[in-house]
Amino acid sequence: MSGILNGTSLYSESYPLLSNDTGIGGSGTNEGTISNITKNKLYSAEKSPNPIQNAPKQTYFADEKIAIPDTDSNSFSFRKLWAFTGPGFLISIAFLDPGNIQCDLQAGTSSRYQLLWVVLWSTVLGFYIQWLSARLGVVTGLHLAEVCYRQYGKWPRVFIWLMMEIAIIGSDMQEVIGTAIALYLLSNKLIPVWAGVLITVVDTFTFLMLDKYGLRKLELFFAILIGVMATSFGYEFFVVTPDTTELMKGLLIPGCSGCDSHSLLIGVGIVGAIIMPHNLYLHSGLVKSREIDHSKPAKVKEANMYYFIETGIALAVSLVINVFVLAVFAHGVFGKTNHEVREICIAANSSYLETIQDDNQMAEMDIYKGGIFLGCQFGVAAMYIWAVGILAAGQSSTMTGCYAGQFAMEGFLNLKWCRWKRVLFTRLVAILPTFSIAFYSNIDELSGMNDMLNAVMSLQLPFAAIPTVAFTSDPRIMGEFANGRLMRTLALSCMFGVLGINATFLLFQVADLIDNWLIQIGVLIYSTFYVTICTYLVAHMINSMRPSPMPKASSS
Repeated sequence: MSGILNGTSLYSESYPLLSNDTGIGGSGTNEGTISNITKNKLYSAEKSPNPIQNAPKQTYFADEKIAIPDTDSNSFSFRKLWAFTGPGFLISIAFLDPGNIQCDLQAGTSSRYQLLWVVLWSTVLGFYIQWLSARLGVVTGLHLAEVCYRQYGKWPRVFIWLMMEIAIIGSDMQEVIGTAIALYLLSNKLIPVWAGVLITVVDTFTFLMLDKYGLRKLELFFAILIGVMATSFGYEFFVVTPDTTELMKGLLIPGCSGCDSHSLLIGVGIVGAIIMPHNLYLHSGLVKSREIDHSKPAKVKEANMYYFIETGIALAVSLVINVFVLAVFAHGVFGKTNHEVREICIAANSSYLETIQDDNQMAEMDIYKGGIFLGCQFGVAAMYIWAVGILAAGQSSTMTGCYAGQFAMEGFLNLKWCRWKRVLFTRLVAILPTFSIAFYSNIDELSGMNDMLNAVMSLQLPFAAIPTVAFTSDPRIMGEFANGRLMRTLALSCMFGVLGINATFLLFQVADLIDNWLIQIGVLIYSTFYVTICTYLVAHMINSMRPSPMPKASSS
């Protein structure tokens, strides 16, 4: 099918699936659905070259649109690429949060360079799924949560929203705790972790107001934070000087000879840490910040191409930073026992000796102990530079998590709160459980929560990945930009591959927690709802992939 029929692009036909009155996701009532006026617009192809653009779409960042330069040539333009640059780097922050950094250093500590290929291919998988999310936002002018609002029934929609809030809270706990640990190291123990959590509340709320001064300034601020991470972790890399030959082998040759179950579990955890569910909602919303003429398919296609390039560059930068971290600990800590690490810290006259156990067990690292080791091995400056990198990672990640929460709230609940209310609500929802845990736990317990929180986020991944694949494969939503057979096969393979890997990770993580009959009952009830909604989403996805009916020829 050419995609252009009778002078109108395929995605300018009426959209039966965009209303909750039809399709598998329909609720059959007006409750929680768009207005009749909007529905009439959605069904009227004559009133707009792309009727979906008439749907309500006032959203965060929507009050400012970045203009795309109009060049005469159809060839590649660096000016246009620069105009589209921004959203990919904001979502790349999720690939660099403290949870990812901790998975990297644990992978290097346990299996040297052998899990680098997992980091590489996880990033490739993440890139593909993120790009599908961006395509949805570009083509429809609606972000993922807004399309969910139109596609799914009320109760599945509410359940998915709750799952996204849980994912954001789990991610935010990692990020806030990482920031607080960085402040603890930078202040030489003067700022306790719970106080660092409170500081993070205040400074994050302040930084989130930066978008008042322009979206480009906000994107520049995030670029600076990524630059700080690249400089900090790059410094550690070049100080340690890892074996580049072994590094390249680990990056390009899959395998993990001699790895135990713990190392394999870390490898699975890397996938869960890199591909975050709420990041798909975030990316589809951020791409709405560019001024794209949706009445011209060529302009939409151009936007998709530039976002593909921009996202690829951003995630390539995140990959390099992750490789830096893994290689540093692969070279510095792999094969060392706790006793050997402690001896290094004694020789350096470290004030953090109580953190390092004195036994012959193989050393295990987290972002806190990792910073201490670097300070003992390479001088105190290395510890402070490491802490600066963690601070930038935590601060930037918690901000993007807050943005994702706002997109989810306005999309799933159709809330139109003013900016400061949305920021405050999203921040408090995530920060209260984090502060409670930080106040009543010691720093070793906090930094060791990473695997559990990755499991929490992995559990929510189907509620982002399945809708993304379903909507981008639906010709009634995407028109000529719907996933073709090859893209659909790749999307389904990536989705089920990632979900399978995460399911394996969850089985290992959750199995140790179910030792109480009350917990078992709670897990059973939750599992019932979980499986039911997942079945609903898969059924909806299959329905979405039906071939679009050919429009009737005009009688004239």
